[in-house]
Amino acid sequence: MSIREQVGLLAYSPLAFGVLSGKYLDGQRPAGARLTLFERFQRYTSPLAEQVTTAYVELAKQHNLSPTQMALAFVTQQPFVTSNIIGATSLEQLKENLDSSTVRLSDELLNAIEQIHTQHPNPCP
Repeated sequence: MSIREQVGLLAYSPLAFGVLSGKYLDGQRPAGARLTLFERFQRYTSPLAEQVTTAYVELAKQHNLSPTQMALAFVTQQPFVTSNIIGATSLEQLKENLDSSTVRLSDELLNAIEQIHTQHPNPCP
């Protein structure tokens, strides 16, 4: 719809509350992190969400990217997205997020992302 009507889209939570960074895998709850502070937000914490997150994290690492950079670059690379919301609680996170703006995902990587998405189109309903 955004492309057809030539209206830009602002993606909601491109890192899924930080889950796509991989920092919550294996039950980790880093101090000060959003899902540590606000346990009531459980949309991204199911076993299926963790399984799919693991697949994306491993894929990013296979392509020498941080999971954060891959996720943000994927959102930025969509033709209908006009802005990408980033969030950071440290300067290190801010740098990683900003650096994602120069990452261009290859067709091979985009196809691999699509394969994961096809297998699990809605892991966090």
